[in-house]
Amino acid sequence: MHLTIPENYDPKLSRRETQAAIRFIRETFQDEFGQQMNLSRVSAPMFVDHAMGLNDNLNGVESPVSFTMADFDGHTIEIVHSLAKWKRMALAKNDFELHEGLYTNMNAIRKDEDLDNFHSIYVDQWDWEKVIAKSERTEATLKQTVKTIFKVIKHMEHEVWYQYPQAVHQLPDAVHFVTTQELADRWPAKTPKERENAITQELGCVFLMQIGGLLKSGQRHDGRAPDYDDWTLNGDLLFWYAPLNCSLELSSMSIRVDEAAMQRQLKAAHAENRVSLPFHQALLNGQLPYTIGGGIGQSRLCLLLLGKAHVGEVQTSIWPQTMIDQCETAGIQLL
Repeated sequence: MHLTIPENYDPKLSRRETQAAIRFIRETFQDEFGQQMNLSRVSAPMFVDHAMGLNDNLNGVESPVSFTMADFDGHTIEIVHSLAKWKRMALAKNDFELHEGLYTNMNAIRKDEDLDNFHSIYVDQWDWEKVIAKSERTEATLKQTVKTIFKVIKHMEHEVWYQYPQAVHQLPDAVHFVTTQELADRWPAKTPKERENAITQELGCVFLMQIGGLLKSGQRHDGRAPDYDDWTLNGDLLFWYAPLNCSLELSSMSIRVDEAAMQRQLKAAHAENRVSLPFHQALLNGQLPYTIGGGIGQSRLCLLLLGKAHVGEVQTSIWPQTMIDQCETAGIQLL
């Protein structure tokens, strides 16, 4: 557990006003986001069958919450970490056409999360996925998608200002593109997190690309599951967050693996045994569309736009009593 307490913190809004602002941000953002990205809202599962290989393996060390069912003997059911692979199968199953896509309100439990101002064991995000052509599996497609999402977020800043001018947190006017190797070349002595802090403080908002593969040093900037993100065509959307003097990751997105990229990355991750799972077989057999997709943190967007000091101010979760006590003393209003 790690908690940063900002000096002289003022939440600006009461708990009740904050709840109203959360509803306004979520409803307004998802409607505009869906319209701008040509996405339809769909229902999505809270849990999946382990045997299908659909759960997000994250960095490969986090274990999902799991249980068994009386009427599904012999199967392990898992609470989702995210819907990265499920969405691609849903696009195929529901006959989405080229440049059409879906989004859903994803609710997950990540019980191994290290708790701090931004991290909770409860994850709520807009998970989205969109069909593209194989020829569009390019950096240009990725960057244009990032710019569209950034534009929607900036518009939300203005919408929140109209409703809550005393509380809105001002965002930078542009997003910049940087690779993990460029950061490592510039700051070889810094840790990956220190590099993210340095570049976002300098530029305001950065889309940090190419996460998951090895850098020239033989180290990774960060881990990524090998069977959905293409490590050469992915990235995280990071904002410099002055209230806590650090970078804030709002979104992770990627052009998804094709057949060759998945096999290459599974080998690099020593996870080639996954190829027999239904999702992986469907991809290798050409039964799934080529896609781009990602997730946008709902609570984190509310935190960012309202200038909050703790994600617990914009979502209800479970926190250690020591953290609750520290927040109360500092005027941080956990819900």
